[in-house]
Amino acid sequence: MSNYESGQIERYAVIFKALSNPHRLRVFRQLSACCPAGTACPVDDAIRHTVGALGKPLGIAPSTLSHHLKELNRAELVRMERRGKHVECWVDPVVLDELACFFRPGND
Repeated sequence: MSNYESGQIERYAVIFKALSNPHRLRVFRQLSACCPAGTACPVDDAIRHTVGALGKPLGIAPSTLSHHLKELNRAELVRMERRGKHVECWVDPVVLDELACFFRPGND
């Protein structure tokens, strides 16, 4: 029997469905670069990006980017917060730890 409960598998299915879109995967990778690979950064230190600044280097139209960010937020991969006229978004480092744990051998 698996170490993962049914609810955990369902959660990962939602996560991977959200990441199956190439635009969302690019956005998530851009946002998840909060700290050097192999290190952990506290939630307070996670790099926050405004939606406008995030879309320019990715070449994604603002309306399309908003849609993809909402989908990533629904999957609990991205956190969002309004600051005046801007919306900041970031990946909670805990999410990155959860994904890393999922892919570690012996966690099934």
